[in-house]
Parts: sequence; structure tokens; C-alpha cells
Amino acid sequence: MTALGQIALLFGKLSLLAVGGANSTVPELARVVVTQKHWLTASQFSQFYAIANTAPGPNMLIATIIGAHVAGIPGGLLATLAMVLPAGVTAAIVAALFDKHREARWRKLAQAALLPLTAGLVLAAACVLARQADHGWLTLAMTLGTALLTWRTRLHPLWLLGVGAIMGLLWL
Repeated sequence: MTALGQIALLFGKLSLLAVGGANSTVPELARVVVTQKHWLTASQFSQFYAIANTAPGPNMLIATIIGAHVAGIPGGLLATLAMVLPAGVTAAIVAALFDKHREARWRKLAQAALLPLTAGLVLAAACVLARQADHGWLTLAMTLGTALLTWRTRLHPLWLLGVGAIMGLLWL
């Protein structure tokens, strides 16, 4: 299969699994592109993820960046479409069903189940990224400190990102 075909298949499948957003697919995405297909190293994956999340726009830009890395501009465009279209069509269908069955018990159960499911998927993504990024005591301390500050304070994430960038420039 061509690189473009592999990109379309990978991101099309991940799109349908992106409960709560593209970040919930990060563990599987990392497994496929780093371990299975060897399109990226673990370090490159972490760097691409950081770039994708600092850029303005939707949090699925990691797909665009990986697609472009593998197959140039056509790969980036195809990865973006493959990540957006299946999930978008599915969301439209589910929204119509949810609206039609507003008072149904199955709808309320499905909604109640989605929050813990999404939280678990995003937490798994965070663990994958931390394992790939933390290569010493300083990076581990930065990860734990950022997690703690995010959880316990109302600091805007851009402040944490800025401090992390400065620490990286000075000590890494």
C-alpha cells in the first residue's frame, strides 16, 4: 500500500476512535507511527505533538504534521481530511439520534459513560507522551511540576509553556 493509502487508513480509523478529541488517540497513534511503521522516533513524535498543540486551531493538527512529514503536502492534507471527515459524519448522525431520543434511557447512559471514558483516554495519552519526553530527572520534574500546577492552580497553560521553553533553553 502506498504511503498516502496508509495515511488515509490510519487516520480514518483513528478518527472514529477519537472520543473526546484527537488527543484520546495519541497512545495508538504513537504505537503505530513510532513502533510499527517507524515513520517517527519517539522524540520526534513528542516534538510534533508539542508543536501541534501550541499552534492555534483544532487539537488534531498532529495528524496534519505527521501526514506532511511522511508524504509532503498531499500527506498532510489527506491526514487532515481522514481525521476530520469520518468523525464529523459520525458526530452529525449521533447528534441527530440524540436529539430525536432526548428522553431515552440509553442516551442518558451513553452520555454518563462518555466522560470517564474520555478522561481515561486522555490520561493514557498523557502517560505515553510523558514516557517519550522524560529522559532524565529534569524533564521528569518539569512534567510532574506542570501536571501539578495545571491541576491545582488556574495558571493559563501558555505561562507553563513559556516557563518550560525557557527551562529547556537554559538547562536541556
